[in-house]
Amino acid sequence: MLKRLLGLAALAPSVGLSEPWRFVWVDDPARRARIRANFEACNRAALAEYAPERAARYARLKLAGLAEAPHHLALFVELEPEQGHGLGRRTMPETAPYSAVMALHTLWLAARSFGVGVGWVSILDPSEVAAALDVPLAWRFIGYFCIGYPSGEHESPELEREGWERRRPKAAEALRR
Repeated sequence: MLKRLLGLAALAPSVGLSEPWRFVWVDDPARRARIRANFEACNRAALAEYAPERAARYARLKLAGLAEAPHHLALFVELEPEQGHGLGRRTMPETAPYSAVMALHTLWLAARSFGVGVGWVSILDPSEVAAALDVPLAWRFIGYFCIGYPSGEHESPELEREGWERRRPKAAEALRR
């Protein structure tokens, strides 16, 4: 299934057809352990920064995907890929990372259509992730994802269910001029 999802992700649009996304499928237990240790250190630091009430909510959040998910996937972007010959990036260089996120979004939507869950782990030190996965220095870390079949389905996100944050009203999502 993950191979199929990666194939679908490769169909995402990209600036200048540069396809700058670089997915790393993380199977090696030692590398996963380094990622988890990175997360645990960053998570402790994050918890210490919150006021007591917010810290209590933070501590309740389910952040266990690194231990439970059968598949781990890291996403990087090559900021200056040869493919695409720089088209569209001269005035807006951020379109390369946006393109990588489009590939991830495509993978995520496809995963959900097959009943597969995806969790974004953002409580990580990017340089430590890059070192743990031994990727080229020219690659910039975008995110780390836990992928597997969820234990349950919900209409609202976990962060909303746990009282961390609420979605904005739909009318607030776009300005109209």
